[in-house]
Amino acid sequence: MKPDKESARGLAQVEGYLLWNAEVEQARREARLFTEALPWLTTAQREDVERVYVTDRVAVCRETLTRIAGRATELRGEYTARYDRLRARCVAMSVLAVGITGGTCAALTLISR
Repeated sequence: MKPDKESARGLAQVEGYLLWNAEVEQARREARLFTEALPWLTTAQREDVERVYVTDRVAVCRETLTRIAGRATELRGEYTARYDRLRARCVAMSVLAVGITGGTCAALTLISR
């Protein structure tokens, strides 16, 4: 693998790691806010509710990211196929245009003699 690709891949992994940790921290903050609205909870109950909230939120985020990544892969395949077809058509049209132009020039040369 080229160094540029390795660097880009490493940066993408670090970015993903940081984004994921930010998401988990956001879930923890929201869990704390949620349990603060329930003043009758004991400390142990509060910790349990926060743990369950964070666990559920992280699971939902993971499912969402997995679904988005799968869809991105599908779209990449679809767009690659479309691009390949479009490129093949453009090449075919270019070859056809060159052929027609060359044939026309040859015909005009023969006629003008």
